[in-house]
Amino acid sequence: MSDKNLLSLAKEAMKNAYCPYSQFSVGAALLCEDGRVYTGCNVENSSFPLCNCAERTAFFKAVSDGEKRFRKIAVVGGKNGKAKGFCYPCGACRQVMSEFCKEEFELIFEDEEGGVEIHTLGEMLPKSFTLGE
Repeated sequence: MSDKNLLSLAKEAMKNAYCPYSQFSVGAALLCEDGRVYTGCNVENSSFPLCNCAERTAFFKAVSDGEKRFRKIAVVGGKNGKAKGFCYPCGACRQVMSEFCKEEFELIFEDEEGGVEIHTLGEMLPKSFTLGE
């Protein structure tokens, strides 16, 4: 699957975000080694610690279906459902990624002007704490 297609799926997932508190929608599309794609959106809650990010939603959906091998993830986000700037994962999401992905795992981001950035997990979370496999 192309990066462009993965970004399109992330934008579609962003439309499902439940974010009445921040109005900041995020969508993610996670590509598995076998070619399947899992999408996720952020889900907020009035008890803020109970919120879940789009990236973790996609990972948890995939893992709950038995997937544990991933190629890359596309992430887009912005206020009021419109992508704005590059939307980088929070530390919790990066740590979840490091549980299942190697340092070479790719993260793809797109801004509102169509600019694309690609980073590896190793760049986004250097010296991560892992199981050590």
